[in-house]
Amino acid sequence: QVQLVESGGGVVQVGGSLRVSCAASGIDFTLNRMGWYRQRPGNQRERVAHVDFGGTTNYAHFVNGRFTVSGNFDENTVSLQMNNLKPEDTGVYFCFGRRFLFIAEDYWGQGTQVTVSS
Repeated sequence: QVQLVESGGGVVQVGGSLRVSCAASGIDFTLNRMGWYRQRPGNQRERVAHVDFGGTTNYAHFVNGRFTVSGNFDENTVSLQMNNLKPEDTGVYFCFGRRFLFIAEDYWGQGTQVTVSS
């Protein structure tokens, strides 16, 4: 059974930094993509960033150079370093892993709360 577990969420002041990490277990295949979504209060889940097996990264427009996503596809781990955090970054951050076979199969973590206080 594939399981993704996030860690590292918490409370940080405006302008501060936080690193969230995620480890996947129960995988006997290679993930093609790993990354992060978030769900802010009263909003739908939105993509934050992802990294592909070859190392290519992609970020949502609101990141504006503040976040860095990194992945280790040998260990099935992904991290998100968040700097210069803003109150609007508050939300639950979910990691995901994607396998492309004939269709895309997505696996999700339970989420970790990030709160940016002003």
